[in-house]
Amino acid sequence: MQKRCDEEAVFVVEGPKMAAEALASGFTVRTVCATAEWKAESGKWEEYYEVSQAELERLSNFKSPNQVWMLVERERRAEVGERGSALVLALDRVQDPGNVGTMLRTADWFGIRHVVCSRDTASCYNPKVVQASMGAVFRTWVEYVDLAEWLAASGLPVYGASLQGRPFTELEKPERGVLVIGNESAGISEAVMRQVTHPVLIPNIGGTAESLNASVAAGILMCEFGGKN
Repeated sequence: MQKRCDEEAVFVVEGPKMAAEALASGFTVRTVCATAEWKAESGKWEEYYEVSQAELERLSNFKSPNQVWMLVERERRAEVGERGSALVLALDRVQDPGNVGTMLRTADWFGIRHVVCSRDTASCYNPKVVQASMGAVFRTWVEYVDLAEWLAASGLPVYGASLQGRPFTELEKPERGVLVIGNESAGISEAVMRQVTHPVLIPNIGGTAESLNASVAAGILMCEFGGKN
């Protein structure tokens, strides 16, 4: 299914909440398969295929599908990023779809509209990313690039989460900048780290936990550095 979606430049949206986000987003909805219950409750979409719960289960990526399954066309939303949050979020080799989706959701919360990813970061169109984003995938410009090259060309100060960095409380908030979050276990790659101008540390106040979840670390730093957006 995912390969076919990639070929046709569509992605899957499931459940009433995400369906409502899709319909309100301005993205083109290509196909809707839904139960009669969803149609009766939503009343928002005329052209759809009515399916049984059993049929929905065969379509769904989830163990407990919920009323509606959609195919939505992928669209570049550069104008969202160009409207300009001061902070750009960059993800380097972040591979867990749940983490990527959570980071998009958190970026959306702090008004960060531009997310730049290395090409080996989990796709923002992965069904688990879409679901975890809670609609942020419709409101955020996500692009996949050679991240080291992009950072080098950006001309922006680059803040990278690192155990060798300065505590974030000691750093002044940038007017504009890029915040880099690295791989869940390996951190920021060497090539990307060479572009980091400000390594940032989240102090381990408790002194016992080995590390933070990548999306939690991202949330702390977005809260700290995203305040000027």
